[in-house]
Amino acid sequence: MSLRRGISQLIISALLLFSLFALSGNLLNASAQGVDPRLVARAEQISQDSFPVQMRTPRGVRVFSYARTRPEMLRAIDDGFSELFAVARRHGYSARLDYQYYTVFIARPDRLRDSQGSYSPDVAVPAGQYAGGYYDQGGFIYAAGMVLAFNPCAFVIADHDHDFQRVSNVVRYEGEHLVLYYNDRALFQKTADHSRGGGHPILQ
Repeated sequence: MSLRRGISQLIISALLLFSLFALSGNLLNASAQGVDPRLVARAEQISQDSFPVQMRTPRGVRVFSYARTRPEMLRAIDDGFSELFAVARRHGYSARLDYQYYTVFIARPDRLRDSQGSYSPDVAVPAGQYAGGYYDQGGFIYAAGMVLAFNPCAFVIADHDHDFQRVSNVVRYEGEHLVLYYNDRALFQKTADHSRGGGHPILQ
């Protein structure tokens, strides 16, 4: 597979599904003692997983997982946010550029390979506005990640057992929507829904 083709497929698999669940995410608030249980319930509803394992990455991202998480996954999550924060600062953004603002749910992948046979751990999520389109698999689409809430900033990704650079890319791409929500609402609105085209990275 060529590098260009691989990147293209990654961008497609990282499409953000802005269903009504995600759009109402700003109504969720982190409780004083931890993450709002409604956020965990939302992640469980979307992924059909439970998330009994809670930990933090070395740089402070809160992680919920369906199983014990590999150290490589945690480092890859940090690397994705580091890249995102660096490019966001180059654009003059300053809000929510700290690891502690973010919560990542690691779900069991619903598939490991895409239609081309490439390694692509993805989560099956409701088709929403993608229904009837190219990505519709019969009421659902496969996504590498999905934003769950804006406060706290949270998204779900699929677990990986190798190709951890892909994890970093997915984290950066999902995180772009959250950073734009707090720093550039006009660009956020323009790029939030990929069903009309467009992809990642949004910020160069």
